[in-house]
Amino acid sequence: MKTQMNIRSLINRDNNIVQLLVMTVLIFAVMTALSPDKFLRYYNFESITYIFPELGLLSIAMMIAMLTGGIDLSVVGVANLSGILAGVLFHKLAGAAGIADAGIMTVLLGGVVALGTGLVAGTVNGLLITRMGITPILATLGTGQVFTGLAIVLTGGPAIVGFPAAWAFLGNGKILGLATPFVLFAVIAALIAFMLTRTALGINLMLIGTNPKAALFAGLKRERMVLYSYMLTGVLASVAGIILSGRTNAAKSDYGNSYLLQAVLIAVLGGTNPAGGRGTVLGITIAVAALMLLSSGFQILRFSNHLIDFIWGAFLLLVIVINAYKNRTR
Repeated sequence: MKTQMNIRSLINRDNNIVQLLVMTVLIFAVMTALSPDKFLRYYNFESITYIFPELGLLSIAMMIAMLTGGIDLSVVGVANLSGILAGVLFHKLAGAAGIADAGIMTVLLGGVVALGTGLVAGTVNGLLITRMGITPILATLGTGQVFTGLAIVLTGGPAIVGFPAAWAFLGNGKILGLATPFVLFAVIAALIAFMLTRTALGINLMLIGTNPKAALFAGLKRERMVLYSYMLTGVLASVAGIILSGRTNAAKSDYGNSYLLQAVLIAVLGGTNPAGGRGTVLGITIAVAALMLLSSGFQILRFSNHLIDFIWGAFLLLVIVINAYKNRTR
């Protein structure tokens, strides 16, 4: 009885979850019907668990920025720059011959550099928005280009290849039979969900996006909350960069360019209100799963990458129109 009440409460709070689950089941059924031999292979689902976390973390980061009525278009640039700076550090400390066997302290130092990069980048975004009064879309679009430019300067264009074995484990290893990136995503997603629903910071972020005037009268310091949100967004992007560089054993300035559009799509599809105040980690997770299944099916069916990008863009517009219609009728 208690379980049924909890499920009913979840549905009443966000009926978008039910729609996402139905959509995911439909995508799974259609792709299974079109190519059962290839789509239902174990390797297909295992590969999804390795790629899923990168996009999932970037989408959660995008959701957090949207909670305050903003957006972060620099997340991919931050992710790539984080991986590149860590790679440069490894090459400087270990040398080309000993990178794979680098010690745990070197790997930890690389992690600190990568996460520090995300924190600094998020702080810059937050300060530009809160102190300089720049619109989030313009501020993060500009900083995203700056971060990508720095990455190109550091690498000269080509990818930095070769990371320590312990670093590669974060992108390619397994923990208790599960993909390490997927385990990391599950832990981080649970922490973010707890933060948004059970801590003052998360509740304040929701309130600022829902009703800025009420937040002001309640004594909330909006600028500080927005700054914190972009700092968190930057750190999440750097974690995605760590996983991406670990999985590919390389880091480059243009890795994951398609992730930006997909992260925005997933955030909106997952129930996040672009105007702020509403969004759930659960919705993001289900939306990522649905689109990963759809993307995997497209690749199995040999769809053109250009056609896939067109479908993502059209799908994003469709979701925005549907959500706008729902809000208007509500």
